[in-house]
Amino acid sequence: MKKQPSQTRSGILAGGNWIIDQVKIIDVYPQPEQLANIRTQSQGSGGAPYNVLLDLALLGARFPLFAAGLVGNDALGKHILADCRRHKINTRHLTVTPKAPTSYTDVMTEQDGGHRTFFHARGANVLWRGEDLNFRKSTARIFHLGYLLLLDALDEPDAEFGTKAARLLAAAQAAGLKTSVDVVSEDSDRFAKIVGPALKHVDYCILNEIEAGKTTGFKIRQADGRLDTVALRHAAGALLQKGVREIVIIHFPEGGFARTRRGDDIWQSSLKLPAGYIAGTAGAGDAFCAGCLLGIHEGWDLSKCLLTGVCAAAASLSHPTCTTGVKSLTTALALAKKFGLRAPLDPGD
Repeated sequence: MKKQPSQTRSGILAGGNWIIDQVKIIDVYPQPEQLANIRTQSQGSGGAPYNVLLDLALLGARFPLFAAGLVGNDALGKHILADCRRHKINTRHLTVTPKAPTSYTDVMTEQDGGHRTFFHARGANVLWRGEDLNFRKSTARIFHLGYLLLLDALDEPDAEFGTKAARLLAAAQAAGLKTSVDVVSEDSDRFAKIVGPALKHVDYCILNEIEAGKTTGFKIRQADGRLDTVALRHAAGALLQKGVREIVIIHFPEGGFARTRRGDDIWQSSLKLPAGYIAGTAGAGDAFCAGCLLGIHEGWDLSKCLLTGVCAAAASLSHPTCTTGVKSLTTALALAKKFGLRAPLDPGD
């Protein structure tokens, strides 16, 4: 069958983890057998496809949005489906399964600084393989998959492609879609084994500095916590060498960095947010990703993509849940004028 060129396609199809976040603002993270007080509690979206698609809808994306994955036949699953429909996200491939409950995460967020700890129930996400996706019938331009390392069935080995996720991404590319991936931050040595094979079938790799370091072996944070910009650039280069076809984008609290297959490097500082602005950091990475994917889909230059990413992330930081703080693109970009940008990042040698 003839491959459909990506130029004739429109929209973003996002598949992977569908999660409900139960966000608790706590006074302090307790030591074992000690008590912490829950100050406030709220419910919101969680997982790469859910957050990214909602963020795109809230930013005002003018192209179709498609959801793919599994939810349970329960109240949380019904809530996710209704939420997607309310934001005009196509749910044809967001399937209800009776075999497992909808995934959820208890997010413990410290009130000072917004540092998070996650207690996660994997639920229906462990079963999703994307087998119902016929990319040749899809009209989407980009297939975004996340999170690698948190999709049990797709993280399984594959004799030909290395992992089932790599096979799924290869199928999307073969049908003419561009592919994008995100990775979950976990304390393990699985990154090279699970993430590595997928990179051979990825056009846009968008991840944070911790994930980039674990995937490539570079130590991107110095002992004093400062960003090692030289190591970061090496990590981006290594990700391209591992197979990423077009763009590697790495985000971090200080901003974002992109390197293209042609060797172009673009740096973008994050916003200079005032004390007390950050209500929670959950979802900021997905908001950054959504801002970048919005720009990539629309053919913007990478500088504008990265600026949109840091502005969307800043908007997300204003609320404890992942997406409630995100408003229109105009409102997000206005934050850069309101607060200004941090000092330019030192690109190193």
